[in-house]
Amino acid sequence: MGDARSEPEDAASGDATTDTGGAETAPESDVESRSDGDPEPDAESLSTEELRRQVEEEYDFDSFGPSEMASMSAEEWEAAFDPETWITGEELLDRIEADVKARVLRRDVFARVERLARPDRVVAYSDEGYALVYGDGTVEGMGTVLRDVKPSVALCSMEEYDVPEAPDGDLLPQPMEVPEGSGEFGNLMVQVIAGALVLSGVVLGGAALVTGDIGVIAGTVGLLFLVAGGLLFFTVANARLSDRFRAEEYRNRLRAVGPADGERPDFLPESARGEPKLEGERGDEETAEQGA
Repeated sequence: MGDARSEPEDAASGDATTDTGGAETAPESDVESRSDGDPEPDAESLSTEELRRQVEEEYDFDSFGPSEMASMSAEEWEAAFDPETWITGEELLDRIEADVKARVLRRDVFARVERLARPDRVVAYSDEGYALVYGDGTVEGMGTVLRDVKPSVALCSMEEYDVPEAPDGDLLPQPMEVPEGSGEFGNLMVQVIAGALVLSGVVLGGAALVTGDIGVIAGTVGLLFLVAGGLLFFTVANARLSDRFRAEEYRNRLRAVGPADGERPDFLPESARGEPKLEGERGDEETAEQGA
């Protein structure tokens, strides 16, 4: 370390000797201003502060997500977050576990979240990808889960971010608990309107058969009512069928994740597998390692 620090000083002294032998020399005013001991203004720090203020005005960190993280440049990221104040270690993993679980409960993220031991880490995985987070903030993985977890890692590293409380119980429902659709009241109201239109169309069509010139108008209006009623019935049937397909697709994803039987997807690497870390083990791992 002593040799590394002495090399720049030797190079600097050599450059100074060369400059004094050249045609131009530094003005005496510059020499006096540098020798009086006052530090020069740090333009880089001033620009960083300005950039930090711009980032705070542009981004809302209470609703910071993957899209905001992707739009932020490297310079804005370094200006907004101070690495020296980042939270790491077990506290970081506790915050990430709570934050991701809360997002899963809100259905912002589809994943199963586990806390694994030796080494201490948090893994979130679905049927399409995974994210593995270590105590130093390192994140590895693939797919949409990695994209969704990265903002949580960044936010949980900051003391200013208030992490929600970790929810208890099962975060993902059982496959058979998923309803096939919602909004039955709305579907019923649409069917009532469609039935009224069809009935009106039939009445007007029957009236058109027994009337004269007025029957042409009644028949036209009745035909329009029949078409409108048929379209509404088709819309309700299509919505119910779509809800059924979406519910079955969600059940299949839950079965692939295995929330009940503890099975994990085959694409998970060995680093994302392991025994779960129990509550009693947290905080005792370092003591056990030191004793060993």
